[in-house]
Amino acid sequence: MAKWGEGDPRWIVEERPDATNVNNWHWSEKNASGWSKAKLKSLFEGLQLEDPNLCTVTIKEMTKCEGEATASNRKGKLIFFYEWVLTMDWSACLLADPKRDVKGTLEIPNLSEENDPHEIDVTVVVTAGGSGGDAAKEFIRKKGIVTIQSKIKEYIDTLKQEYATDLIKPTKGQAVTKQTKTIVTSTTPTSNTPPTVNSTANEVEKMDLGVKIRTSQLTLNQTFKCTADELYRALTQREMVAAFTRGDVKLEVEKGGKFEFFGGNISGEFEELVPNKRIVQKWRFKSWPSGHYSKVTLEIDQKDDCTEIQLTQTSVPASELEKTREGWRNYYWESIKRTFGFGAILL
Repeated sequence: MAKWGEGDPRWIVEERPDATNVNNWHWSEKNASGWSKAKLKSLFEGLQLEDPNLCTVTIKEMTKCEGEATASNRKGKLIFFYEWVLTMDWSACLLADPKRDVKGTLEIPNLSEENDPHEIDVTVVVTAGGSGGDAAKEFIRKKGIVTIQSKIKEYIDTLKQEYATDLIKPTKGQAVTKQTKTIVTSTTPTSNTPPTVNSTANEVEKMDLGVKIRTSQLTLNQTFKCTADELYRALTQREMVAAFTRGDVKLEVEKGGKFEFFGGNISGEFEELVPNKRIVQKWRFKSWPSGHYSKVTLEIDQKDDCTEIQLTQTSVPASELEKTREGWRNYYWESIKRTFGFGAILL
């Protein structure tokens, strides 16, 4: 093994003074979910949206903040994954009738790296206030949304600044400096700003932050010679899943329950279970970018002489589409038919 300072030209990666993650080649990941929840709450709770001729809307409380966020480094490139569903309570003070009780809720269902801030949807509901509530709702939808989207952008920008510095390791010739979670608001040096912080900010500014993954949708249909109950059990009973996957499985068949098949190569979580009718899962393959999940919906339909299943899988990395398609056919459908006799035997 080459020693530090005695580089062998046959090595294709750079040396590093601390011998950790050479040339930033391997995946490294930081969980940003806890930080994100606190940040989103601080950005929205107490936020006021003002129309000087109509009303002042105040976001009182974030009642729902569900999702996750991660920051990853692969081969020196930063990848940010975040997916959130937000629900908030709001109230409004009408200039024409300040004593009227006007309030409602708003939901942001699609805060993710797949949407730019200006593409974020906001669903507004009025729970009290009559016609005054309807006027406040229209104000939020048409004008207030600009401020809401600006706060989303602030969250995304701060996430990238906050979680970028520690993921990219210094290469040969760079000092190994312990980074702190300092939010850099300016890249212009001042007499009070340490040079290392300015250097880091400049490097982060040049990096390709927030890399988007190009995704595709997969649709498959398959017919089995069995009842809907038999097929549903084959997909949800631990012993039957272990039989057709030919190995040990981890399986928690309940909403929010985790699963892991094929030695951890397939993993995910159950989002919906309707016996003999529907299974909805968060689903990922181990080789996919860290933190990236697709959504799998399995619709089961029993016919007179067979049972059909329709699979719809969204957010599949485009480069993995054909591999994923063949995996379902070979390791799920055909294996289920061979194991339980639900189809023709393949010769």
